[in-house]
Amino acid sequence: MELSERKIRILNIAVEEFIKDSAPITSGRVLDRTSLDVSTATLRAELNALEAMGFLKQLHTSGGRIPTAQGYRFYVENMLKNIKATKSELESVRDVIENRTQSLDQIVSGIAKIISKATNYPTVVLVNGIENLVLQEFKIVPLLSEKCMVLIGTNYGYITEHIDISATAQNCEDASSYLTKYFKGESVGFMMANIESFMKGMSGEIAAFQEIVDNVIVGLGRLNKQKLLNVQAGGVVELVDANSREDAKKVLKTLNDNEELIEVLDGDEQDISAVIAGDDEDKCSVIKAPIIVGGNKLASIGVFGPQKMDYMSIASALKVVVDELSKEKEKR
Repeated sequence: MELSERKIRILNIAVEEFIKDSAPITSGRVLDRTSLDVSTATLRAELNALEAMGFLKQLHTSGGRIPTAQGYRFYVENMLKNIKATKSELESVRDVIENRTQSLDQIVSGIAKIISKATNYPTVVLVNGIENLVLQEFKIVPLLSEKCMVLIGTNYGYITEHIDISATAQNCEDASSYLTKYFKGESVGFMMANIESFMKGMSGEIAAFQEIVDNVIVGLGRLNKQKLLNVQAGGVVELVDANSREDAKKVLKTLNDNEELIEVLDGDEQDISAVIAGDDEDKCSVIKAPIIVGGNKLASIGVFGPQKMDYMSIASALKVVVDELSKEKEKR
């Protein structure tokens, strides 16, 4: 919806003032905050128009106005257009992403902790692009109880799987060498799409360890289908302490709904964006950002909070982390 420059300025003030002290906005207050050369009557007309368009609402006939979910969304999306990464105390992000021996689970958890600590809000990471990971090596190790441990090295850390199969150390080593030789540098998606044709061409060569390879593929398929969610609870205490019980309850309700979390985070956005989550009565705000690796989206990070949270600092923290992740991962 197109808004005039004046309406955008007035809406920005209404949102910022409400975030600051929870006070409804009036025409007099807008006039105090701006250098607009207009009368209070004109400002009242603009506030009425913003209310009619769904960006503001009036709680009482004679009272001021407060932002609606649509108003918050417009404010955040407009604000994010020009956001720049700022200097930050998020140096620990480099420690997480530069440790190439970590598992994907550890890296996801580390990212969530960093964001949660920086923003004081709960953070969720949704990994939804396993097929985009670039393979680097396979290590398959036989265990004692008729199981094998599979370590799959990727450009984003190790994936660890266990397969229910009894195998000799030699067969495990041969299977590891085979998978590494033919699929190093390829994506998980490429390997899964082409593994059958590779095996058909060399059925005699791999007969001894084909069952191992088959189980590895099944395990990767299972991982690719599931949404790997990591809810970082470190920000929950701060959320409850810093917000009203009602606002905190709305956020916690969304965090406890996995289907809602997946729906909110599993989008096609290529940059930081804002959405409103929850039902009509229990809405909360989500600032989310994609992690892009090699031009493909690997995961989404979402920070969950009340509708009147500090959007600028959250978006800045996300941008720093996402930029660092993308930059570092491109090196691998």
